[in-house]
Amino acid sequence: MPSPKRASRRRKTMTLKSMLLGCLVMALVTYACRVVSMVLLRKKIRNRFVQSFLYYIPYSVLAVMVFPGIFFSTSFLVSGIVGAIVALILAFFKRSLLVVSLASIASVYLVELILNFL
Repeated sequence: MPSPKRASRRRKTMTLKSMLLGCLVMALVTYACRVVSMVLLRKKIRNRFVQSFLYYIPYSVLAVMVFPGIFFSTSFLVSGIVGAIVALILAFFKRSLLVVSLASIASVYLVELILNFL
C-alpha cells in the first residue's frame, strides 16, 4: 500500500496558471483556424457539397462534445441512457428545447432516486 506522501505526489491538481495556459492555447488554436480559413478561402464557396458539409460541422462537433458527457456525468450509466432516450424522443416530436431539457433532467433524477433506493 503506497504511503500518503507518494499518493499525493502522483495526483495533479489544476492551478490557475494551468487553466489560464489552457485558455490561451484554445484561443490561439481558434484564432489560427479562423485566420487560415480567411486567408485560403477568399472567394464565396459555390460547391453545394462543400457548403452542406460546412453547414453541418457545428452540429456534429457539438454532438461529439456533449454526447459522452450525457452518459458519464451521472452516477449510473442507466440513468444517462434513460435521459438520452427521453431527450431523443421528445426532440423527435419537435418539443421545445426547454421541455426536452427539463424532461430529460427529471427522468435522470427519478432513475437515480430509484437506483439509489434499490
